[in-house]
Amino acid sequence: MTYLTGWRLDLAADLLLEDGATVASVARAVGYGTPFALSAAFKRVRGVSPAEHRERARAA
Repeated sequence: MTYLTGWRLDLAADLLLEDGATVASVARAVGYGTPFALSAAFKRVRGVSPAEHRERARAA
């Protein structure tokens, strides 16, 4: 289960960097029922929210 969660969040991290991607659209694409569920899992596993991830990646 850990592998699957990691894979889904890796995919979500990539999708979040696409123009026009929303947390809701990414959540649906990677199999989370709600944007909140994706955000909570993302923060728990990666230590940052999806929005923070997007900001840091664009700043780099």
